[in-house]
Amino acid sequence: MLRWLVVIFFTLILINGLMPFLTRFGFGKLPGDFRFRLLGRDWFLPLSTTLLLSFVASAVSKFI
Repeated sequence: MLRWLVVIFFTLILINGLMPFLTRFGFGKLPGDFRFRLLGRDWFLPLSTTLLLSFVASAVSKFI
């Protein structure tokens, strides 16, 4: 269980680091990606982007 938490943590850090690059291709602006301001901070929940990237990673892993 701890191993999966570490993998998820590092994956989220990787996606966060790649977001400036991914926004050039339209990721992060899909319907279902939520941006809102709460308590003076901007929050971003990329639900559609996460599903799409998960599908792409799954498809790539099936072919390899």
